Amino acid sequence: MKIRMFIMLFIFDIMKTVVKVKNLTIILVTILFITSSSFIVYWIEPETFQTPFLAFWYVMTTITTTGYGDYVPETILGKMYALILYIFGILLLGIVIGKMVEAVSLYRRLKEEGRLSYKGTGHYVIIGWTHKSQRTINELFLAKEHATIVLIDTLEKTPLERDRVVYIQGDATEREMLHKANILQCDAVLVFAPDTIDDPVSIDGRSLLIASTIERLATEKSREIYTIVEIVREKHTSNFKHAKVDEFVLSNEAFSDLMAKSALHKGSTKIFMQLLSREHGDNVWELKKSSKWSTYRDAYTDLQNRGANLISNRKDFGIIRRLDEKVPDDAKLYVICDEETYEKICAEI
Repeated sequence: MKIRMFIMLFIFDIMKTVVKVKNLTIILVTILFITSSSFIVYWIEPETFQTPFLAFWYVMTTITTTGYGDYVPETILGKMYALILYIFGILLLGIVIGKMVEAVSLYRRLKEEGRLSYKGTGHYVIIGWTHKSQRTINELFLAKEHATIVLIDTLEKTPLERDRVVYIQGDATEREMLHKANILQCDAVLVFAPDTIDDPVSIDGRSLLIASTIERLATEKSREIYTIVEIVREKHTSNFKHAKVDEFVLSNEAFSDLMAKSALHKGSTKIFMQLLSREHGDNVWELKKSSKWSTYRDAYTDLQNRGANLISNRKDFGIIRRLDEKVPDDAKLYVICDEETYEKICAEI
């Protein structure tokens, strides 16, 4: 009884020591053991195992406890080495499998806690988790089903477990976090005002600091990063222009404007909400200038015949009164139509 306990404790101590060994060392030792065992088995019984591959097959079926029984050692020496395979081979393989399970578990935990970097390109970076950013993520997926979203926030764990959403935990004012999100290779950055701060000045000040950090990084790397920022107070817009923010979305003021328009023109907010959402109906889409269009009238007529309404060039809605003016080569034209019509127009121009 004492001998059995001693043996069990001895094996347990060995396993504890082995488990602490680095993963690479365990893998290399296991590969070396399997390879050398294959040649040893082939050397011991060349008549039973006619090629090293057959010996390898026997070793693998033995240490994985599969045991097909198609090849069995016939000599005493071969059977003695089989015992070594039973003991040490199964032990090593069990440790390797355990290490693999541990690695998968560690990867999931690090991903959930936002401690991994993103290496992809063409993604959208969203800074700040709020109910508005959550709706924005849903809208982006409705518009681009295969889009990838990288969310940066300070929460301990990801607030949204969803495919193609990568969470990064940290302060977006630090360059390290921006690099982890691979912000230089993204399609656009969306900065949302935090809903945990009550002071509008502090909210916009934090957003301005993030925008400035992004712009400094872009300037140093000679890259263009399209940045969209949610601003709480309209009078702060001039400060963001110095940070070269591409677009501003007013938070409280925009809500107040919609409420006022709804009171003055009952039902008008339904139009704005439909145009803002990709979920149903016609929406606003962006087009580049076609080589066939010389003037706005050419573009307006051609698009109308295709089932789309031309409404503006960038933020200029007055082009309807200047149809005979030439369309600039760098024009960004916005139209209202359904998705099917938009895709057909893009394919033809």
